[in-house]
Amino acid sequence: MSMITFGDFSAEHGYNILDERVMRGSAGLMLLVGVAAFINGFIVKNYAVLPWLSGFLVANFMVGIFVNPKFSPTVFLARLFVFRQSPLPIGAIQKKFAWSLGLTLTSSIFALSLLLVNDASWFEPVCMLCLTCLLFLFLETAFGICVGCQIYFLAIRLKLVKPPAVRPNCMGNSCAPSPPE
Repeated sequence: MSMITFGDFSAEHGYNILDERVMRGSAGLMLLVGVAAFINGFIVKNYAVLPWLSGFLVANFMVGIFVNPKFSPTVFLARLFVFRQSPLPIGAIQKKFAWSLGLTLTSSIFALSLLLVNDASWFEPVCMLCLTCLLFLFLETAFGICVGCQIYFLAIRLKLVKPPAVRPNCMGNSCAPSPPE
């Protein structure tokens, strides 16, 4: 078993899996960080906090994507919160896509927030990106709806992404394969 991978291979499922409970807990922790950034930046007008908090989220996503989600700070903490709950295995490939989307959004927020510290004209783009991120994290945390996962499967249906050999499951089988035509 390699330390540098996204998810753990499950012979039972035939693909890499993650624990949905841990991933939702991680999303909840990222939501807390995002809400703190949003409140500081857009309500209190303390823009100096935005690069720090968005930078943390960028680092969190980078560790998860390029090393292993197990070593991501929010996943590590979430695992501590849900350690007594039974694991709920889900496919890792669509979560990696979703985390890549999160990395893209938070990297954009990070770069723009560095500009915002000295120039408030970047307020609206950063605010819209923050609200988008917060919405995605809220849907994941509260309802188990992974928007990035749904975009991934839409990209497969549109033939923009090569489908995996074995179609992984999603929370509540929300991405179950459609019946053959």
